[in-house]
Amino acid sequence: MTIPTQALVRVVILTILGSSATAALADTATISAVIPWQGQGQVFQVGDSRARFLGSLEGIMYVETAEGRMNEAFVRCPIVQDIDLAEGTTSATGSCVIIASPEDTAYAEITCEGIAGVCRGEFRFTGGAGRFEGLTGKGSLTARSPVHALASDLSGGVLIQVAAGLLQMPELEVTLP
Repeated sequence: MTIPTQALVRVVILTILGSSATAALADTATISAVIPWQGQGQVFQVGDSRARFLGSLEGIMYVETAEGRMNEAFVRCPIVQDIDLAEGTTSATGSCVIIASPEDTAYAEITCEGIAGVCRGEFRFTGGAGRFEGLTGKGSLTARSPVHALASDLSGGVLIQVAAGLLQMPELEVTLP
């Protein structure tokens, strides 16, 4: 059963730990999260065989606890992705806002490096507001994206719509104070 109005991580932590939080103790849990996304932006040629994608992705973050409980939140991330078309490599950085409710927002940073279509790196929570105030945590990230295929056939500055992509964080450790 989904609970869209509850704070994403607090519910997950409380479900896993089976107790209420206290102000004196931090709650830590490991969760699994996935963000299927759609994006848009522009690709610019920045070298003989290098391109840069400047854009954003939007999607829904689905978080699953060990007990199978699923929660969701809306996600928006501005992204910079560098693509080496000759080598077939890529790297990306982004900053995300994760909205569980109008009052409960989390912030995160993503970084990754990889080959065309698959970028591996880190997802790191950097804070939040409302019930996410003081949120920290991190985990490994795998990003899948078709941007490299689109970039190789486009001239500089062309606006593109990316049909779909996926961010996976199978073991994301989260802590609330």
